[in-house]
Amino acid sequence: MYLHIGNGKSVRKKNIIGIFDLDSATVSSITKKFMKKKEKEEMVDYLDKDLPRSFIVLEDNRVLLSRISTSGLKIRLEGDSDFYGE
Repeated sequence: MYLHIGNGKSVRKKNIIGIFDLDSATVSSITKKFMKKKEKEEMVDYLDKDLPRSFIVLEDNRVLLSRISTSGLKIRLEGDSDFYGE
């Protein structure tokens, strides 16, 4: 089963470790350090040119930035269908 996370990109639901709100999560110094480390390792993928609203951490340690809010992604995760388009 897949989750559409924006800009034509989908990921396997079972590969998702967590979905976080970019504004509230990056207030923490721990999250800031994590994101800086992932950017330095080139493990952050920007999915869109729009301002990202959330980030998804995958089990392979990649971080995907999405313009879809955490609440929007949650609705898609809990939806009846295995795949949601925009």
